Amino acid sequence: MSIIDSPHRLSLHNIERAAAVIDPVFLDSPQFECEPLNQSLGASLLLKVETLNPLRSFKGRGADFFMHENLPTLAARTLVCATAGNWGQAMAYVCRARGRPLVVYTATTANAFKVERMRAMGAEVRLHSDDFDTAKEEAKRFCESAGATFVEDGREASIAEGAGTIARELLARHRFDTLILPLGNGALLNGAARWAKAHAPEVQVIGVCAEGADAMAASWNAHRMIERPAVNTIADGIAVRRPVAEALADMDGLVDNVLLVSEGAIERAMRLVFHEAGLVVEPAGVVGIAALIEHPPLRSQRLATVLCGSNLTTEQMARWLY
Repeated sequence: MSIIDSPHRLSLHNIERAAAVIDPVFLDSPQFECEPLNQSLGASLLLKVETLNPLRSFKGRGADFFMHENLPTLAARTLVCATAGNWGQAMAYVCRARGRPLVVYTATTANAFKVERMRAMGAEVRLHSDDFDTAKEEAKRFCESAGATFVEDGREASIAEGAGTIARELLARHRFDTLILPLGNGALLNGAARWAKAHAPEVQVIGVCAEGADAMAASWNAHRMIERPAVNTIADGIAVRRPVAEALADMDGLVDNVLLVSEGAIERAMRLVFHEAGLVVEPAGVVGIAALIEHPPLRSQRLATVLCGSNLTTEQMARWLY
């Protein structure tokens, strides 16, 4: 049986369908090589820029496909999610478009700009504890008591399938040796890897975690769930200390390696992308480039990465980009 026919929780057919039904505002994002950036890195790197949409992140693809697939079965149930910020914005956007209420749980330390945008799009935002995973557990408790539906990024297959359309677009126009992607709850990495391994099995797929939030990397290497007591990274979008079991299982057979990057490399990557490509990218969105900074052997290959979020406060931009 070929890999394109092999069974997997994530459906290639659904990724194909997602490309036809997701709101076009999230599709066909720019992808190109930035010559000044490549010269600075000493690499051949294809960028896919997922920040030029109403949410400034890739998350709208998965949220929109989830709603398309599940809206008929959700009836009048209140939808709930937990987020570091970008996933909550995506859910707020698609719920508003469909006239559905949404409750979002996030940490008290969440990016203020992301919180403001979620509220502006009509979500009820509840701040709970100073830890994302603790806020997620509180969201689940609320759902159990209130009969609401929890929509978990990384756990719902349709979310990863929506994200898989990114790899579909990349491979429709370009060929490369290695695809390097951020690894948080796993939807982006797994969705893209599912499509890439089926249609270009020679492509190596690499996930990137922050050193200060290495639970997914440690779990993947150990082939079992490993939780951390805390996280310590500026990359809030991938600051996972308690992995999603389904996402970890999805990585099996799709992901070739998971690398760690330091805080210093993340900041250097943000500044480099800003100065050489003129793009504002948040810490989690730039870890693919941070990996090239800290793992020089990668630079000998034809590479592709996704710049997947640009939601920064004014203070963060002043601190990290200049």
